[in-house]
Amino acid sequence: MSSYKQIIYHLVFGTKRREFTIPETHCLDLYKYIRGITKNKNCTLYQINGIGDHIHILTDLHPSHGLADFIKDIKIASSNWMKENPDFPNWDGWALGYGAFTCSSKEKPNIVEYIKNQKEHHKKESFYDEYKRLLIEHEIEFKEEYLFK
Repeated sequence: MSSYKQIIYHLVFGTKRREFTIPETHCLDLYKYIRGITKNKNCTLYQINGIGDHIHILTDLHPSHGLADFIKDIKIASSNWMKENPDFPNWDGWALGYGAFTCSSKEKPNIVEYIKNQKEHHKKESFYDEYKRLLIEHEIEFKEEYLFK
């Protein structure tokens, strides 16, 4: 008997202190680096984008990986890479925590478009408001004082 899976996550995580430390001129390099991490873990990265203080990733998750370890690996590897890269002179690390929202294959095209349009989107909505809205839409309980620790 074969095993089949569909585990798609919309991941969101921010920079330390939500500072704009991902320069727009070099964000594509970061996204390529993260794409390599996901590929090495047998995951498919459908879309990645963000702005200077956070990123969104839409990816499947191979069943051999736990979500928390997968995100930890992405954050540690990408943070170390940026610290060693002169193109990210103000990089200070990722913030603690993350948002992880499951989605179906039917929702995937809309979420891909949403992530592609991050720069336009954030002309109208702050990261704080976006993150809070995503938590509410996905019915995730949270304490506002811990949102950006």
